[in-house]
Amino acid sequence: MIKLIATDMDGTFLRDDLTYDEARFAKLQPQLRRHGMRFVVASGNQYFQLRSFFKAYPDTIYLAENGAYIRDQKQIYALHSFTSIAVHQILAKLVTLPDLNIIVCGQRSAYILASVAPTYITKMRQYYYELAVVPNFDQLNDHIVKFALGCPPAKTAALVAELQQLLAGLAEPTSSGHGDIDLIQPGMNKAAGLRELGQILGIELAEMVAFGDGGNDLEMLREVGLGVAMQNAQPEVAAVAAARTTTNQTQGVLAYLETLLA
Repeated sequence: MIKLIATDMDGTFLRDDLTYDEARFAKLQPQLRRHGMRFVVASGNQYFQLRSFFKAYPDTIYLAENGAYIRDQKQIYALHSFTSIAVHQILAKLVTLPDLNIIVCGQRSAYILASVAPTYITKMRQYYYELAVVPNFDQLNDHIVKFALGCPPAKTAALVAELQQLLAGLAEPTSSGHGDIDLIQPGMNKAAGLRELGQILGIELAEMVAFGDGGNDLEMLREVGLGVAMQNAQPEVAAVAAARTTTNQTQGVLAYLETLLA
């Protein structure tokens, strides 16, 4: 029996223009409730950005920052952050690498350096609704849950491999490609977040369905009862999924849920 639906956002639930078919989703919501299925947004993105898509649905649960920050609009279920020592060690290593734009992601806000190109900062505000521009990262008073890196797209895979060696034991790099890399806490991923949330809600991983397309969805699709890959998913992601649906552009998640609920 399915008790929980988890979906990634970028490249999965959302179209490329960061929209979704809201009327179609509104029709599905009461059906999910009747079947006793919880709807969970499992994303590497910031909670404040994710919440903006589902203001009309206060019972939505957000597995934000790749599972490090789990909450709904009323309560926090879990918060996992790097130690201050680890934050300083990671930043010291990152500044040795060229061509990186670094965003430090906290519970209250994300932080980016004032020296970064204004066009990049403007672009990032689409994904970080709370984004503070700071002169340096030395005095951040926040629980740091993730580091988000921007790099030249062609260098993404090579940089992920380099970061695996450079940050071994400190952080784990994960990427959906296209010049975006997240540094997450060791052992902290969407599958771990869903397992923790399931323990709170009394739901087993085997009773969950999850949708995804990118590298940070691998563990989630592999470990839930039914992992569904988008048609536009990376090959390694599609390989671990038990089922497929159409692309994010054609709203494959909604289409699959309509069939599932029927």
